[in-house]
Formats: sequence, structure tokens, C-alpha cells
Amino acid sequence: MRCASSWTGVLAENWETGGFGLYVHWPFCEAKCPYCDFNSHVTRSVDIERWRAAFIAELHRCFEAVGPRRLNSIFFGGGTPSLMDPGLVADIIDTATGFWQPMPDIEITLEANPRSVEAARFSDFRSAGVNRVSMGIQALNDRDLARLGRLHSVDESLRALGTAREVFERVSFDLIYARQDQSLDDWRNELRRAMDLAGDHVSLYQLTIERGTAFWERQRRGALQGLPDDDRAADMFDATDEICTAHGLKRYEVSNHAVPGGESRHNLVYWRYGDYIGVGPGAHGRLTLNGTRYATEAWRNPGAWLDAVERGDGTRVLDRLSGWDQALEYLMLGLRIQEGIDMDRLHKFDPQIATPELCTPLKDAGLLWQSGQRIGVTDSGQLLLNSVLAELVPDQVTETG
Repeated sequence: MRCASSWTGVLAENWETGGFGLYVHWPFCEAKCPYCDFNSHVTRSVDIERWRAAFIAELHRCFEAVGPRRLNSIFFGGGTPSLMDPGLVADIIDTATGFWQPMPDIEITLEANPRSVEAARFSDFRSAGVNRVSMGIQALNDRDLARLGRLHSVDESLRALGTAREVFERVSFDLIYARQDQSLDDWRNELRRAMDLAGDHVSLYQLTIERGTAFWERQRRGALQGLPDDDRAADMFDATDEICTAHGLKRYEVSNHAVPGGESRHNLVYWRYGDYIGVGPGAHGRLTLNGTRYATEAWRNPGAWLDAVERGDGTRVLDRLSGWDQALEYLMLGLRIQEGIDMDRLHKFDPQIATPELCTPLKDAGLLWQSGQRIGVTDSGQLLLNSVLAELVPDQVTETG
């Protein structure tokens, strides 16, 4: 049985250690990819003025709740935010940076689809205030792009990447590996080609089959053949680290590699367990309000979200987080990054998680490192991250305070 810790000692805990960000969710795509479990929808038309009014209203409501802060980052995710009207993007950025003081080096990222019709609009997004683009390239061969349900070709990807580099100082892209019929040599060769294209950051995700996706249904019917087994996928993970490191892009998170200073500042807000506002259908947030930390979640369906906002609040869930909840989240997020977590901070949330007695066997096994008051997962431990986390959380805890 698990009992939540008392609230004593966790109020107004220093979320500023992780920073403060804004996530904006645009839920629309041209097509639904068969591996995607994000909140994305295909629609023929969008009432831009209604969406503009809703986003501005939600930002105003959030500012009334949160008050003045310094804003580290804004991230437009989706869905396909590069389908957004650049004027809407500009209005959201202007509103947010009017409410919250932007840091001098604020990072404003927009996820983009490589289709050339969207790439041509990059200059408009730059004028709107976007200073970083993250492109969903996903594969560097057309056969696998088709299997992944992507509408673009490799040639379109390369042209869009070139256009993005002409417009933005910071450009990142995503690839998916452990795809159907992909050998270790296939991935090594593709990744070396990717390194020739990479700037300061790449995101390299192992394909996972998520419940509720088209791939999940195909796999259930036995129609998704050729996926690598766990050993080959682990070899691909090791090869990813080796090749990226050789090209100066070190792994700073399980699936993310960057040159020093090229890390995604917005995602670091998550992994360092800062505060962030989530605006848009299905968007999640973590906010410290009057000394208490809350988990927020917006209405998921786009129509339901719009209706709720027009009634005054797009939030579906507002959950008060106990010390145990915060400790568990900080542990799960912080161990994803190479810098690890601060044990003093962790134990202010709840002293019963990751105690010395729980950490020592993992350190002895070479799965966990410790330096002063910081702990982190070793390279070997990253491959077993879920098991490591399970060992750091006691089966039974008692109520404290």
C-alpha cells in the first residue's frame, strides 16, 4: 500500500530550478500516422478566428492564476504546428511574452512537417518570433517513410531542411529507428548520413507500438512483421550513442543528442521538473500555485476544448500533487537526462524514494552513478531504465508528517 506524504515541506519548492515554459498544442494534421498516439486529428477546415480567441483567452486565464514570471521557452507541438496560420503563431507569442517576461535567450520552437508547401512558410514563422524548428523527418528512405504513413519523401525532407537552415539559426530533426526489416547496418548507414545533415541537435526515437494506434492493431492481428527483437534494438541504441558522440552530438537524454549548448531548453524544463503551462486540446501542465503544485490537463477533443474555453476554462483536470507524486515524477523525468537529479531536492518531496539502501545495489551493479548529492543512470542503466526506476521506489511507504 502507498500512502501520500503530507504537504509539509513541499510548498513553493523551487520550481525555478527547472524553469518556466509554455506548451501550445495544435491538434490538426494532414493525415494520422499509424504509429502516433498523440492527440492529433484530421479536419477539412479550421475556424482560425475562433481558435485565435480561444488561445488568447486561455493565456489570459493562466496569467491571472500564475502571475508574473520569467519565461524560458515556448513550444508549439501537435499535431502539425507548421499547418498553423503564422499570424496566429505571432499572436500567441506576443500575448505570452506580454504576460511573462521572456528570458534574453528565450527558445521558441515550432514542430514542422517537411512537406515543401509548409517549408515555404518558414520565413513567416521566423517573423512571428519562432527561433527554432524541430522537423519530423523520421526516415531517410522512401520505403520506410511510406510504411510510417508519412506524406513526404526524402527529397522533400532535404529541401525543407535546407530552407529551414536558411531561415533559422537552430534546426533539429527527428528520426525513428528499429523499424520494420531494418538491420543494424541499415541504421548505422542511415545515421551516418543523418550526421552529415545534423546541426546542433537530433532526436532519435526507437519505434514503440502504442496501444490505440493503427500499428497496435496491425501487430495484434499479426500483420506488422519484421520488427527487431530486443537484442537488435539494444544494439541500435548503442550504435546511436557511438555514432552521435563521434560527431560531437552527445546524448543528454535517452533519445536526444546535442552539441554543448544545443539542448532543447523547453524539454529541459520538463526533465528538470520546472513549471509549465499547457494550452490547447489535451495539453498537460505542471504549475505551482500559492505554494501547492498541480497537474493540469485540458479537454482532449478539439471541439470540447473550444467549448470549454468559451465557457471560461479549458481545463479538464486540476489535480493537487502530493510530495510522493512530485518525488516520483522528478525521479522518472530527471533520470532520463545525463545530469541526473539532486537528492536533496528529491527528498524534500519525499524522503522514502531512492534512499541510500535502494541506491547502493544499483550502484554496485553499475546501473547508477552518484556524485555528491546527485545521482544518475549509467549508459548500461539507460537500457534498463524502467527496471532501475522500479528498484528506487519502495513497495511500501508510510505516511510522513
